Amino acid sequence: MAPKVFLTGATGYIGGDALFALVEAHPDWEYTCLVRNADKGAKVAAAYPTVRLVYGTLDSTDLLEEEAGKADIVYHTADSSDHVASAEAFGKAAAKRAPSSPLFYIHTGGTGLLGWETTEKDAYGTELPRIYNDWDDIKEVTSIPDFASHRHVDKIVLRMSSTNPQAVKTAIVCPPCIHGPGRGPDNQRSIQVYEAAKAILKRKQAFLPLKGDNVWHEVNVHDLSDVFKLLGEAAAAGGGEATWNEDGYYFAEHGEFVWKDIFQSIAKIAKQKGLIESDETLSLPADELTKLHPAGLYLWGSNSRGKAIRARKLLGWECRGKSLKEDLSEIVEREARALGLIEGHAAKVTK
Repeated sequence: MAPKVFLTGATGYIGGDALFALVEAHPDWEYTCLVRNADKGAKVAAAYPTVRLVYGTLDSTDLLEEEAGKADIVYHTADSSDHVASAEAFGKAAAKRAPSSPLFYIHTGGTGLLGWETTEKDAYGTELPRIYNDWDDIKEVTSIPDFASHRHVDKIVLRMSSTNPQAVKTAIVCPPCIHGPGRGPDNQRSIQVYEAAKAILKRKQAFLPLKGDNVWHEVNVHDLSDVFKLLGEAAAAGGGEATWNEDGYYFAEHGEFVWKDIFQSIAKIAKQKGLIESDETLSLPADELTKLHPAGLYLWGSNSRGKAIRARKLLGWECRGKSLKEDLSEIVEREARALGLIEGHAAKVTK
């Protein structure tokens, strides 16, 4: 019998791409998606006519609880990392399940969680050596200090199965810096590197976040969606080879990068394309980064180093998409088109 899937975030960057990967691999599964309004719903319906739509927001807690109660698998990808009410609603639905009909709940977190040490030490722009992994370090990852980003909602998810682990199976997927063109029906753009390119192009001058020696991991959005797909397939098999609940923590990465290298590469690409005059990068202090983006200091100045072992070891996950450096030229072009600095192909051919 085909599993029933409830997914939030179908018009978002992460959720839209995950839905694409799921439907492509398993068109026979029964999908229900939460959308905010008719305009959003029309985009999902046009791409996926067989998907059932329900209308509401993450604060529509009664609706979320009801739909989770009907589903076999819940994917929470819509701003889920920090939204307490929606996580609690899914927790209420989970509490009502019986072992004979378990709920598999797959939550989207983020490795911004690992930036807690940067904050604690005020070490923005500085490399910190600690590298976590989701296998040997799982107990440390699930007990990171409470002030860490995303931690408050991670704790809600981890508590879901504590009273009845046979009836509730949870997994938290933690992507790092995500890149690549999304395949969803609406938002197909990520944030971190895209906003960096946008800021450089708008300033018409390259810069570095402080010293820029801080390090993150990265992942192509298509590879990230494969993690969601593989976990869904494991859930449909009754749990499969995946680990759940306390050990259900999955990083997803394609290697690490130094932010200085990324900002310098963006600058060189922008100069080559005639978008800025010089590729010289000037170090900007924290307050200037915040002016460029409200979360700029954390987005570009923190460290987030988490190696993905669990998905590779248990699910056979592999990275097949482009690396971040391979995507940079396309990212710069995309942001330049959005700012009206260069014309897209469609505009050129209509002249």
